[in-house]
Amino acid sequence: MDDRQQSPEVKEALKRLRQERQKRISELAGLVRRQKKELGMIREHLAAEEEGMTPPRLAESTGLAVSLVMWYLATMKRYGEVKEGGKDGGWFRYLLTAQQ
Repeated sequence: MDDRQQSPEVKEALKRLRQERQKRISELAGLVRRQKKELGMIREHLAAEEEGMTPPRLAESTGLAVSLVMWYLATMKRYGEVKEGGKDGGWFRYLLTAQQ
């Protein structure tokens, strides 16, 4: 059935549904933009350091929380973007892989 054959009630319900979804889609798009920006900052700082960086140092230089930096690093490690280097105190230094 195309739009011309739908009842006015169905058309109105679809219109409300599109409006409700648009708000959520906009929120999610903002979240994706923020995550891309934060990942970009982490990659940029890791690329500038040949010996790698610890999560606290990355957090300090990016302005992100250590827990958030750890979450990003764990994800990046899972997908082969970073690797663990030597230890610095109780923390591993993280380095970008050759893929980058």
